[in-house]
Amino acid sequence: MADVSNGPTEPLDDATFERDLKEILEDAPNLNDLSSNVQSGSPQKMNNSDFGGFNYGSPDDPESSGGRLTHSYTVPPATSNVPLSNNHQNGDFVPKVTHPNSSKLETIKAWSINTYKCTRQYIAERFGKGSKTVDLELEAQIEVLRDTQRKYANILRLARALTSHFYHVVQTQRQLSEAFMDLSQKAPDLQEDFTYNSETQRVLVKNGETLLGALNFFTSSVNTLVHKTMEDTVVTIRNYETARLEYDAYRNDVDSLQLGPQDSFTASKLDDARSRFEEHKTKFDRLRSDVAVKLKFLDENKVKVMHKQLLLFHNAVSAYFTGNESALDSTLKQFNIKLKAPNAEKPSWLEQ
Repeated sequence: MADVSNGPTEPLDDATFERDLKEILEDAPNLNDLSSNVQSGSPQKMNNSDFGGFNYGSPDDPESSGGRLTHSYTVPPATSNVPLSNNHQNGDFVPKVTHPNSSKLETIKAWSINTYKCTRQYIAERFGKGSKTVDLELEAQIEVLRDTQRKYANILRLARALTSHFYHVVQTQRQLSEAFMDLSQKAPDLQEDFTYNSETQRVLVKNGETLLGALNFFTSSVNTLVHKTMEDTVVTIRNYETARLEYDAYRNDVDSLQLGPQDSFTASKLDDARSRFEEHKTKFDRLRSDVAVKLKFLDENKVKVMHKQLLLFHNAVSAYFTGNESALDSTLKQFNIKLKAPNAEKPSWLEQ
């Protein structure tokens, strides 16, 4: 194996060293050009001649270096959308990583804190250990509404039961009329009697269907009043009660912080608690006003609707059971109730 050596070395004087260094610096790449290439965002592949004439070879062709050390350098493109920190690691900038779920975490955190405070306030009120904001006049009106809704729901249940039972009565009368008519044709000695009873049942069926139309209109109107009009106000009341609970929770939170030791940390928490308290106070006041307005309009609407429906119910039932067919028909015309023909086809979905 041949002996490889670097050959004899000779000492260099200062003039020679300075001359060689000057030549190397003159042949070096321009740093301004390099900076402009980096800022433009286009990667710049550096040639071997850009590094003072030293030949590093090509990383794709190991033989081109002639056995010498090979290396290539590529300038990465500038990334203006990646924030850089002032911290350095090994002379390089370290990009800051922004977590996309940070906003979700903050939302969950805020919801958890609010739920905890409201739950604590609710438990304290249930055990009689927490103060509660009470509007006596508004609470009395709310209690009256809930009692009225329960009683109207009971009326609706009974009216539906009456309508259902009466419907089966009418169907039975229809079948009885058909049976009498069939027997009138097969029993000559009783033909007149069967015919008379068949006609009587047929008239009762006709009047019964008219009364069913009035009962259905009555139950539909009461159902709208109970489960839509009243329920809309009840939903607003539930939102108001939730806002009241949050208001008291944050109010008690501010009161406890004010009674505690006063330092810089407590002062910061107190400012934050006051800010949140003001937000919930605004929401609470707005919903309390909404509830008062809806209760007023609901009471007026309830009187108008029930006055009309009770008049309809009375006139229709009285006319039917007294046998006053003309009064029964005029009652339906008075309230613009249209009866569906027995053999009428169901309207298409386009007509509906």
